[in-house]
Amino acid sequence: MKALFLDRDGIINRDYGYVSTIEEFAFTEDIFEFLTLFADQGYTLFIVTNQSGIGRGYYSEDDFTILTQWMLTRLEEEGISITEVYYCPHAPEANCNCRKPSIGMITQALETYPIDLASSWMIGDKESDIKLGTNAKIANTVFIGKSPHLNASFSFVSISEAKIYFESNKEKIHG
Repeated sequence: MKALFLDRDGIINRDYGYVSTIEEFAFTEDIFEFLTLFADQGYTLFIVTNQSGIGRGYYSEDDFTILTQWMLTRLEEEGISITEVYYCPHAPEANCNCRKPSIGMITQALETYPIDLASSWMIGDKESDIKLGTNAKIANTVFIGKSPHLNASFSFVSISEAKIYFESNKEKIHG
């Protein structure tokens, strides 16, 4: 099974810092089309997200669960199925094994799903996302951000730019 692992804040939704309510949540432009592009190529979609706001006491695990269920429902309404959402609720100083760039969330996914990391992708907007991809031996990484990421397989300014590129270069994701 080939997988698309996605960071949440900054990839699925705009990152305003510790997004924890439906009112704060805004999907990034073209994310539905981008996810559909990968799903149509046979990728199983997973979200892997650091949620240190829980560990810092900014919002509760219940707040995160409510928002996640709403987000998954909205994605389903667009025909997009997320297989699992893995999250790290710890603050950075907890030194856990699930916080990106550690591979705990990927290990968790591998315990349940027969994922072929050599045919999979990690998409994120932070250094820790790209390092997670490298540390977990995920073949392809995509960095979304204002300046290119030298260690990522691909770098784009936005999800919209990535969507346009991969629409025109489907062979890159056909795998």
